Amino acid sequence: MEQLLQYINSLTSVSDTSWALLQPALTQKTYRKNELMLQEGKICNSLFYIDKGFCKSYYEIEGVIKNTGFFFENEITTNLSSFGTGEPSAFNIVACEEVHAVLFDKERLFDIARKVHEIEALGRHCIRKFALKQEEFSNLFKLYSARERLEYLETQYPEMIQRVPLTQLASFLGVARETLSRIRKRRVTPSSQTSLHPNKNR
Repeated sequence: MEQLLQYINSLTSVSDTSWALLQPALTQKTYRKNELMLQEGKICNSLFYIDKGFCKSYYEIEGVIKNTGFFFENEITTNLSSFGTGEPSAFNIVACEEVHAVLFDKERLFDIARKVHEIEALGRHCIRKFALKQEEFSNLFKLYSARERLEYLETQYPEMIQRVPLTQLASFLGVARETLSRIRKRRVTPSSQTSLHPNKNR
């Protein structure tokens, strides 16, 4: 879990003692490609740290899949609403390739956090970082056209462009696959892309 420890220390300082106390809340798990990590209708009781691979969140409405986020190595994903309230999840999280994850168990994490200030701070930082990314993408859809969204991803999230299949990327951007193909062919030069920064927090 060395990569996870480095990630944690990039968010907040955690002593060796606190790291040891955190261990009972952590579980390593491998998900096969297309295996659900969180199912719609189930309560989300974990924060998922992605150690290897990537996953996506999506809604399925009348048989149509709407992708809402992609999460790669060294990122946390969850359903923040379900995790916080205990209500069933309204969406799914699925492994897009084999995913090696470390799960933070909610109840154990909260129990340790009540006793250890460093772990309480860690939980807040993890949730805040995830929430900021969600806000970033929400602003992206509120403020920019599909072409501008693509330009933003090209500059700020190149791994998404490189690794996510075109059909899934089109669903995320809210356009047809054919439309995305046309946009990519007509996209503006890289020098004009740097002005697009809707609340960038990474």
